[in-house]
Amino acid sequence: MSAVPAEKPRLTLMLASPRGFCAGVDRAIQIVERAIEKHGSPVYVRHEIVHNRHVVERLRGLGAVFVEELDEVPDDRPVVFSAHGVPKSVPAAARARDMTYFDATCPLVSKVHFELQRHFDTGREIVLIGHAGHPEVVGAMGQLPPGAVTLIETVDDARVYQPHDAANVAFATQTTLSVEDTAGIVEVLRARFPAIAAPRKDDICYATTNRQEAVKQMAAVCDLVLVIGSPNSSNSLRLVEVALRGGAKQAQLIDDASMLNPAWLDGVATIGVTAGASAPEELVQDLITALDRRFEITLQNVAPVQETVAFKLPRALAVAAA
Repeated sequence: MSAVPAEKPRLTLMLASPRGFCAGVDRAIQIVERAIEKHGSPVYVRHEIVHNRHVVERLRGLGAVFVEELDEVPDDRPVVFSAHGVPKSVPAAARARDMTYFDATCPLVSKVHFELQRHFDTGREIVLIGHAGHPEVVGAMGQLPPGAVTLIETVDDARVYQPHDAANVAFATQTTLSVEDTAGIVEVLRARFPAIAAPRKDDICYATTNRQEAVKQMAAVCDLVLVIGSPNSSNSLRLVEVALRGGAKQAQLIDDASMLNPAWLDGVATIGVTAGASAPEELVQDLITALDRRFEITLQNVAPVQETVAFKLPRALAVAAA
């Protein structure tokens, strides 16, 4: 007589939407793929095209070679600049070497670059809110001469910042920050410098904002929130912070389903799942499959907004794709 299989415990799985790839990430990946199609391999990529290990490994398998500096790239091979943006000196050096290059900088990061240049051209003192050493911050500050931009990371930094002319200050922000943390820093700056010039539209990108909002809506009822993303992904790390701040009993960042720790699942009845803007959807589905092996799942979608944004490819690669 065969044994009766044990009944699986019940689990409510709250699936955040939007999640995963944003338009800027999708565009950047397509640029690398089209460059390989057009020019053959290898195609070099300065820095990780986006901060996700699985994406990088897949593109490496197609013929991409990832490097940190332009001097690692041969003159006769194409190079792609990452979605995070690069200092002005990088494309200038590529032009000086007569290299073929493709700029995969997210258009919303480029918007911040244009803002910084506009403030600089009008003589304003510029504050950039962001995380030191992040490639996006390095690229943004590299749009202007050294010393032209002051980096502010925390509320305390904002409290002690001293411009030469308090009536002539402007600020911009990294696109992948916590909405709430950034609001606190901006509040201090506005209180200290009422005339401070702000972005015409929020610099924190729509994808970061939307993913954080979905997590906020489910966090308070979740025993555990799982965020799929690599540990060097700023927007993924922010989602973990947002989940904990929103009331989740625990929140964990995982690269993929293989990192799921069974101890996290003890006693949980509700799990929230989301993915950072550079994480492929297949990783989400793999995680759901892994949870389905352990639980009888009731799926709930949490979808505060729908995303319809798309960005065009560079003309040379769009023609190649067509």
